[in-house]
Amino acid sequence: MENLSESARRIRDVINYIKIFKDALAVIHIDDQIIDSPLLPSLIHDIALIHQAGLKVIVAPGARKQISEILDGAKIEWKIQKGSRVAPESAMPLIKTAAFDVANTIMNHFSGENRTAVIGNWVKARAKGVLDGVDYGTAGEIDKLKIDAIKQTLDDGFIPIFPCIGWNDLGKPYNISSAELAQQIACGLGAEKLFYILPEPKITTEEFSLPESVHLNDGGNIPAMNLAEAEEILRLNDCGASPKGASSENEHRAQILSLLRLAKDACKKGVERVHILNGKVDGILPCEIFSGIGSGTMVYNNGYGDLRAMQSQDIPSVLSLMNPFVQKGVLLERTAKQLKADLNNYIVYNVDEGIHACAALKVYHESGASSEATQAEICAVAVDPAYGNMGVGPKIVNYLLDKARAQKIKSVFVMTTQTADFFEKLGFAPDSIDSIPQERKKLWNPERGSKVYRMKF
Repeated sequence: MENLSESARRIRDVINYIKIFKDALAVIHIDDQIIDSPLLPSLIHDIALIHQAGLKVIVAPGARKQISEILDGAKIEWKIQKGSRVAPESAMPLIKTAAFDVANTIMNHFSGENRTAVIGNWVKARAKGVLDGVDYGTAGEIDKLKIDAIKQTLDDGFIPIFPCIGWNDLGKPYNISSAELAQQIACGLGAEKLFYILPEPKITTEEFSLPESVHLNDGGNIPAMNLAEAEEILRLNDCGASPKGASSENEHRAQILSLLRLAKDACKKGVERVHILNGKVDGILPCEIFSGIGSGTMVYNNGYGDLRAMQSQDIPSVLSLMNPFVQKGVLLERTAKQLKADLNNYIVYNVDEGIHACAALKVYHESGASSEATQAEICAVAVDPAYGNMGVGPKIVNYLLDKARAQKIKSVFVMTTQTADFFEKLGFAPDSIDSIPQERKKLWNPERGSKVYRMKF
């Protein structure tokens, strides 16, 4: 029954997200290593399903590996300088061939999914030129996007595919960064989501210096960060910081930092969320869009998720959220009538019109001193497991602690059977059952054996 309940909640999430993201725009950058992966057909299938569900989709595939191979085969010398390929003018026809081969591969896969994708000339570029004495040759910078033409293509129901090539006003082609192209497309068209799909991206303490504010998942990776955290990670790891590990790790580290810069700037320019996803996990894209389950890291602007007072229309969702915890004996069972009576005590964590966490602060007054509140209880703390590694639990508890301080309450206690470690980490200390208000003690069940933890101000 518990599994059925959990499945039902996930299905509700999917239905909710389909409603929210209908006609939304998702820009997807596919790393060149994923292009050669056996999982590419499955990824294209998922993108086609997302398109069928009502989202507008743009794909900007990388072609670095394919370009390298074709240039090496032709014995043309090249190098990577500050993230850009430096190659002679004679290399450009081969660079174009490789870039368009990749784009055609993507288009053919979409055709097999009965989706119409088109490759267009939508990017105006200019020469990167000579920087610090280095002639960047065929490398270009994105100058302008043909926004109206792209929008018309999307409105016609097509999936635009962008090769990593741009042209100047005279029709001269340049090799441009596909990752930067995806970001500029997302910013230029006001995309709701920007995805970077690459092999096994990780932001862990093994390769990066991380601020204390970020939360890690069970694998030690950051599942999500806000703009301030992204900027702090870049500050701690950028500006000539000593690389860690072997050269292959350094390359991964440099790629992640580059994507974090692009993600941070995209969010500042209005893109709601940027996702750096593991392309080696089958089904990762629909899970990331239509549920809280995913892999990789999300960078979000400050509008993602909000704590607010619970409203009466939230009660069914809150009961559904609590139910798995009630069945495990973590929470006491509550009825809709009880929640409605205590409505003013509850707060919820809302993401995309869905309730993913809740908690309540109940204030107790000293006997005979109706105006003076000496202690309060934080109770009914429930967090969607999919959001458990995003710091939502501490966020919601700290919010209630601040609320208690503002009311000049002297201490806050919790009663728990299975979450003592969580509260101790937040600064709560064990206390006696005799320390809680008599009103609350009357409800205490010795057979349940809840323990008291308290934080004094």
